[in-house]
Amino acid sequence: MTELWTSWWVWLAAALGLAILETLIPGYVFLGIAIGAAMMALIVALPLSIGLAAILAIFAVLSLVAWLILRRVFRARNDQSRVIHDDINQ
Repeated sequence: MTELWTSWWVWLAAALGLAILETLIPGYVFLGIAIGAAMMALIVALPLSIGLAAILAIFAVLSLVAWLILRRVFRARNDQSRVIHDDINQ
């Protein structure tokens, strides 16, 4: 029997679960991890012999890259806070 982490459907199920979690708790954090898990499903589906440590390292790198790309795409166009100098009550 193969190990659970080398099954492509486990990674795809994790990606789907994280994507659903992102809809419940928006913030583009879980979406980056879900994209990393979906990419890992594609990598694990290839006939390669990869150990657990390498699989987790690749997953971490893919998730980080996906999260950084999402952060860049969905960031606020104006990154500055609005500073109010006058109080409306005075």
